Amino acid sequence: MPKSYLPCVKTDPDAKLYRKGKTSSELRYMGHTLSDNRHGLVVSAMVTKADGHAEREAAKVMLNDARQVIEDLNVEVTVGADKGYDAHEFIEACLEMKVTPHVAQNTSGRRSAVADAIASSAGYAVSQQKRKLIEQGFGWVKTVGRMRQVMVRGLKKVDQMFVLSMAAYHLVRMRSLGQIRPQLQ
Repeated sequence: MPKSYLPCVKTDPDAKLYRKGKTSSELRYMGHTLSDNRHGLVVSAMVTKADGHAEREAAKVMLNDARQVIEDLNVEVTVGADKGYDAHEFIEACLEMKVTPHVAQNTSGRRSAVADAIASSAGYAVSQQKRKLIEQGFGWVKTVGRMRQVMVRGLKKVDQMFVLSMAAYHLVRMRSLGQIRPQLQ
């Protein structure tokens, strides 16, 4: 199917053809979350139309919102992300917001936008391990939150359903963080 061919979707005109990995193209939205590295709690969530730049654009919006909540610019804020975020414009936007980008370096055939000084820090290694916590939220939302195949149409409704599902996941995580578990010896 040529890229220029986009079917006229009467049921959900906001959904876009998008291919993830080696799968075939399907009509999709993209869900984005920002989470706390310490506990994996969701700080912000949103849905956008699927395209190649939506992840970075949504991340900039959510990071800007998070940075505005923390008024003290001396408080260090870091963001851990995968190779898809290793782009000069995203790294520069993070640095302008006083956010340290702990983004996985994409060195396949090009130079990474992440400075070597950042990549060699101890905090960078921790962020690269902790960033995988966010995948648990997506798994929960797809199975328990019923987001694998949404039953609503339109960007606004899908966004509301996604944010509500992530809020429910957030409450489940907070409950389990507060429990005292017996120590096995």
